[in-house]
Amino acid sequence: MHIKLPLKPNDLKNRSSAFGTLNWFTKVLSVDESIIKPEQEFFTAPFEKNRMNDFYIVDRDAFFNPATRSRIVYFILSRVKYQVINNVSKFGINRLVNSGIYKAAFPLHDCKFRRQSEDPSCPNERYLLYREWAHPRSIYKKQPLDLIRKYYGEKIGIYFAWLGYYTQMLLLAAVVGVACFLYGYLNQDNCTWSKEVCHPDIGGKIIMCPQCDRLCPFWKLNITCESSKKLCIFDSFGTLVFAVFMGVWVTLFLEFWKRRQAELEYEWDTVELQQEEQARPEYEARCTHVVINEITQEEERIPFTAWGKCIRITLCASAVFFWILLIIASVIGIIVYRLSVFIVFSAKLPKNINGTDPIQKYLTPQTATSITASIISFIIIMILNTIYEKVAIMITNFELPRTQTDYENSLTMKMFLFQFVNYYSSCFYIAFFKGKFVGYPGDPVYWLGKYRNEECDPGGCLLELTTQLTIIMGGKAIWNNIQEVLLPWIMNLIGRFHRVSGSEKITPRWEQDYHLQPMGKLGLFYEYLEMIIQFGFVTLFVASFPLAPLLALVNNILEIRVDAWKLTTQFRRLVPEKAQDIGAWQPIMQGIAILAVVTNAMIIAFTSDMIPRLVYYWSFSVPPYGDHTSYTMEGYINNTLSIFKVADFKNKSKGNPYSDLGNHTTCRYRDFRYPPGHPQEYKHNIYYWHVIAAKLAFIIVMEHVIYSVKFFISYAIPDVSKRTKSKIQREKYLTQKLLHENHLKDMTKNMGVIAERMIEAVDNNLRPKSE
Repeated sequence: MHIKLPLKPNDLKNRSSAFGTLNWFTKVLSVDESIIKPEQEFFTAPFEKNRMNDFYIVDRDAFFNPATRSRIVYFILSRVKYQVINNVSKFGINRLVNSGIYKAAFPLHDCKFRRQSEDPSCPNERYLLYREWAHPRSIYKKQPLDLIRKYYGEKIGIYFAWLGYYTQMLLLAAVVGVACFLYGYLNQDNCTWSKEVCHPDIGGKIIMCPQCDRLCPFWKLNITCESSKKLCIFDSFGTLVFAVFMGVWVTLFLEFWKRRQAELEYEWDTVELQQEEQARPEYEARCTHVVINEITQEEERIPFTAWGKCIRITLCASAVFFWILLIIASVIGIIVYRLSVFIVFSAKLPKNINGTDPIQKYLTPQTATSITASIISFIIIMILNTIYEKVAIMITNFELPRTQTDYENSLTMKMFLFQFVNYYSSCFYIAFFKGKFVGYPGDPVYWLGKYRNEECDPGGCLLELTTQLTIIMGGKAIWNNIQEVLLPWIMNLIGRFHRVSGSEKITPRWEQDYHLQPMGKLGLFYEYLEMIIQFGFVTLFVASFPLAPLLALVNNILEIRVDAWKLTTQFRRLVPEKAQDIGAWQPIMQGIAILAVVTNAMIIAFTSDMIPRLVYYWSFSVPPYGDHTSYTMEGYINNTLSIFKVADFKNKSKGNPYSDLGNHTTCRYRDFRYPPGHPQEYKHNIYYWHVIAAKLAFIIVMEHVIYSVKFFISYAIPDVSKRTKSKIQREKYLTQKLLHENHLKDMTKNMGVIAERMIEAVDNNLRPKSE
C-alpha cells in the first residue's frame, strides 16, 4: 500500500503564520492547543517490514494510527476471496454487503460525541471534533485540519481545507460586492432615465406597443417605474468595476489555493500519491484479457481490448449527450411556458397605476412571468438531478475506470456537464437570448411558428436575470440545508426505536454506529458539486448580482459547520482514503474562471443598458445627433424607444382593441429603428450601429485586459511556494541519507560479523598445524 510512516522528527522550521503581527487575533480564531495538540511533523518514507528498525517507533501499538489501520483492514477485506464457482472468483466485502450476506461494513467511531469517554484507551477524537469543530459556538474558529485528517483521512481533510479557503477568499469578494451594491443604491436617486420612466409627463404619456398578439393591450411606460428603480441599483458603474474585480479575484483564489494545496501535500505525505494508488477491486475482478506490456515485455491482465474500450467510451458519451439534450428540451419547455403564460398575465393584470394598490406597482406581467417560470425551472432542476444521478453512476460503472481517482474524476465530469446545463441554461437564456431576436411590432419573430418571442422590460433583462439568480441560489441553499440537516436527523431518530439491543442498558458501539446514516458510495461528491455550482453562480453571472458573493459567504460559513455536524454526529465513520488534491474539480473551476470573463463582459454589453447609455451620453445627447448643449442623460428614454404606426399592425399581431388608453395612432417599442414615413422606415438607424460597435469594442477590450491580468498573475504566482519546494527537497535528501546510512551500518555490522567468523574459522584450521 506504500503507506508513508515516520523515520525521524522533522528538524525544519514550522511554516510562518500569515497573521504573525496579530498573534492575539490568531489566538482567538485558532483552536486551543491545550485541547487539540498540534501534530508533530516527521520525515516519512514508505513502510517496509524488513526495515522496521529504520522507522521512528515510540509505541509499537500506536505506530499505525486508527485511520491507517482502517485503510489497511479495508484494503484486505475488499480483495479477500470467499468463493470460487466455475473458475470464477468472488471476492470483496462490498460484494457481500450488496448481496445481503452482511448488513454493513464500516469503521467505528471511537466514542460518544457529546461527552468525553472515561476509558483511557479511547482517544476521544470524535468528542474533540464535535466540541471544537462541529459545535455552533466554534463557528468563528479555524478548522482543526490535522485532527480531521487524522480521524477521517486525507480525502475529507482536503475537502474541508478547500472549503475553508474558498470561504476566506469570499470575504474579500463579498466586501467589494456590498460596496458596489451600496454605490448603486445610494446613487439611484441620480438615475435620470429612471426618473423619466416614472415621470407622469414623460413615462406616463408614452404608450407602448402590445407585447403579445391579440390579447395584450397597449400600456403606459410608467407601470415599469418600480422595476426601473431597482434596475438602477444593479445596472450601474459599480457593476462594471465589480465584474472586472471578480475576473481578477477568481484567478487569485485558484493560484493561492494551488500553493495551499501543495503545502498540504507535503504536510500530509501525499506528494507521490498517484504512483502509489492501486486498482479498484471491481476493475481487478474484470481483468480477463492477457496482453504483453510494451515496457516490461511481461504478461498483464486488462478488462477489455482497445476495441472494447472504444465501444464503451462511445456508448457512455452518447448517453451523456442524450441527457444533456433532454435538459435542453426541458429549457425549451420553460421558454414555451413563459411565452404562453405571459399572454394570460398581460390580459389579466392591470395596465395602469391607480396609486392605491401596491400589487399593481410591483406585479407586472413581466415580473409575474419571471417569478413563476423561475420557480418551475427550479423544481424541474431538482427532479432531473435525482434521475440523472443514478444514470451517471450506471454509465461510469459500465466505463470501468482503473483506480478510485479515475472513477471519481470520470463521474465528476459527467455529473458536472449535466448540472452545468441544468442549473445555468435558464440564466444563459435570459442573459443572452431573451429579447434579442424579437423583430418589431409590424414583423415579430415567432418560436416554432406559433409563439411570439419574449421582450425585455424597457430597462432590459438584467433585473429578470437577478431575480432568476436569487431564486435558484436561495432555493438551492435552503433545499440543500434541509436535506443535509433534517433528513439524516429524522432517519437516525427512527433508527433509535428499532435497535436490536434496545432492552440493554449499554448499547455496543457497533450497534450505535450501525443505526447512523451511511455516507453513500459517492462520499463527498455532492458536497463538492454543491459548492462548484455555487462557485459558478458567484463568477459567471456576478455582473447582474453583486450580492452573490455575500450570500455564498453566509451559506458557506453555515455549510462548513453543518457538514462537520453531519459527519461527527449523524453519519457512520467513513473508510479513510488518501487524496492528493481536489481532483477533477480543479480544472472545472479553471474552466469556469475563463468562461466567467466572457459571460460577464457579454452581460454588461448585451443584457444591461450601460453601453447604450454611454453612447447616448457621449455621442447622441449633443450635436450633431442631439439637441442638448452639454453632455446629459436627459431625453435618453425618448431616444431609445422607436415609433410604430398602429395602422401598420398585421391582423395577427394587432393588440387588444378594448383598451382604456384612448385612441392613438402610434405606439413605442424598445429598439433603434427609423420611424414610419422615413425612407428606410423600420430599418435599424445610426444609433443602433453605434451601439453595436461600442458593445463589440467593449467586449474585446474587457476580455483582453482581464485575460492579460489573469495570465500575468498565473505566471507571477508559482503553484508551489519556494519554501514548500525546499521542504520537499530537504525531506528527500534527509530520507535518502538516513536510509543509506542505516543500510551502511547494517552492511558494516554484517561484514564485521562475517569477518569475525572467517578469522575464527581460519584460526581453527591453522591451530592443529602449529601445534
